[in-house]
Amino acid sequence: MNAMEITEYDCSVEITLRLIGGKWKILILWELMQEPILRCGELRRRIPGVTTKMMVQQLRELEEDELIERKVFPVVPARVEYRLTPFGDTFRPVMKSMCAWGDAYRSHRAPAAEAAPAPAVE
Repeated sequence: MNAMEITEYDCSVEITLRLIGGKWKILILWELMQEPILRCGELRRRIPGVTTKMMVQQLRELEEDELIERKVFPVVPARVEYRLTPFGDTFRPVMKSMCAWGDAYRSHRAPAAEAAPAPAVE
């Protein structure tokens, strides 16, 4: 799969949704914002329900789109780490806004619920 192709006619919102779309990409980015370097197995443990196949596919797509980088260590067994790229880190304020909006929506839909807000993105 090649990196996402973008034309001058693409809507900016559509581009963003194509980059972070799907069930797992946004959660992968969230986890990498909480812990700067994670291995695939650590990500799988932090994101319940994702299969190994889907995790690897989503990681590859995020890497191709230059939102995360993959570092392979020449050891046996193989050791691979993932981190946000400098450009991927620019998504942090967007994620913070999404968290704030989600908290507001939760309060709007269930004002009596005493759900704890998500941890802050730094």
